[in-house]
Amino acid sequence: MSQELESDDVVGVITRQIEARYGMTLDKLRAAVTAAPGADPGAATVLRWCGHLTDAQEALTRAEDALVAELGSTPGELDDPALALAHQVNAAVSVRDGRAMVVRYLLDGNAPGNRTAWSGPSRTAGLAPAIRTTPVARPAATTVPVRGAVR
Repeated sequence: MSQELESDDVVGVITRQIEARYGMTLDKLRAAVTAAPGADPGAATVLRWCGHLTDAQEALTRAEDALVAELGSTPGELDDPALALAHQVNAAVSVRDGRAMVVRYLLDGNAPGNRTAWSGPSRTAGLAPAIRTTPVARPAATTVPVRGAVR
């Protein structure tokens, strides 16, 4: 598998997850969100972060191309410009992977604290109903004299 296919695969996998989650292609989802931006704030957020992910993938591809060009022009040990480009590639991979994690988090309805999560079937669907309980009976409060209180 080529390096280009592997790096593009991250965006492809995330795109397929978005399409599966919303039941439509990314283009149709964009059109639906554009037509009714307030209908599903979660979808708008996912699309915004998907755009950030795509931008990060493009930056990574440019950094990789620059590194390959530099390595092809100077055979032998890595010089400072090639090393700087290698660091750029590493940083671009981190940014791309971080943005992919955000999109996956937004798509995960079971993620802790996820307020934009899918409101599909409840996590508790299919479980037995909760047992009804009554509050614990507590004795009535008794009055205790307070020292120094004025009567």
